[in-house]
Amino acid sequence: MKNSSLGPVNVSIIVPVLNEAAIIRAFLQHLRTTAPEAEIIVVDGGSNDGTVELCRGLADHIVESTRGRARQMNTGAQVAHGKILWFLHADSRIATNSLKAIEEVLADSRIVGGCFRLRIVPTRWVYRVRDVIGDLCVNLFRIALGDRGLFCRRENFLALGGYPNQRLLEDADFYRKLRAVGRVRQIPITIQTSARRYEALGPVRTSLFYLLIMTLYLARTKMSVLEKMVGWFASRRPIHTQRSEIYEPVL
Repeated sequence: MKNSSLGPVNVSIIVPVLNEAAIIRAFLQHLRTTAPEAEIIVVDGGSNDGTVELCRGLADHIVESTRGRARQMNTGAQVAHGKILWFLHADSRIATNSLKAIEEVLADSRIVGGCFRLRIVPTRWVYRVRDVIGDLCVNLFRIALGDRGLFCRRENFLALGGYPNQRLLEDADFYRKLRAVGRVRQIPITIQTSARRYEALGPVRTSLFYLLIMTLYLARTKMSVLEKMVGWFASRRPIHTQRSEIYEPVL
């Protein structure tokens, strides 16, 4: 059940969703178990599969927004009460010590935000390679994507104007903005995320395509070009049926 005894809130978890009826209730139950002190805000972008109804009783706030992950996350931030904002995807699993780790990191006033390490499930060699490369890139280039559970102080988020209103890599651009006002930190705790998109379009070619997009992004390729490329790739016919993920103990 939702946190009905919310006193002063330190961390607000913001979850943008669109047609996630198949997974949203289990995810929110997972959050209630692993982060019971947090305020949970679900921001729906116009679902037509009953997602909103499934959130009732588990989310502290259910907010409707125009479609678009950046818009949805910005809308959630506007109603959040926490001093810290933590943005999560609905196909993630977090560790029980994640909240404490965020608070400990942000106890240092020089640090304005950060992210977590990522582990894609199920276990396949291509995902382990992808995880290692991704973690190294965060440390080398100080750029993180949203599946890593970006977090920051609410005051910094609002001062920066939130996520840029764009369809692609709004998370990477925001993380860059965050770096401009202070230090960021990758916490050495794992967030697990579903491989459903990789499995649908092929894990190897999807990993290679994402690597290409990030390389072009770092080379300052125009966002309009990247959007066209991603749109073309996403429109390809799926070659794998959806697997059911078995989440492992989160480290």
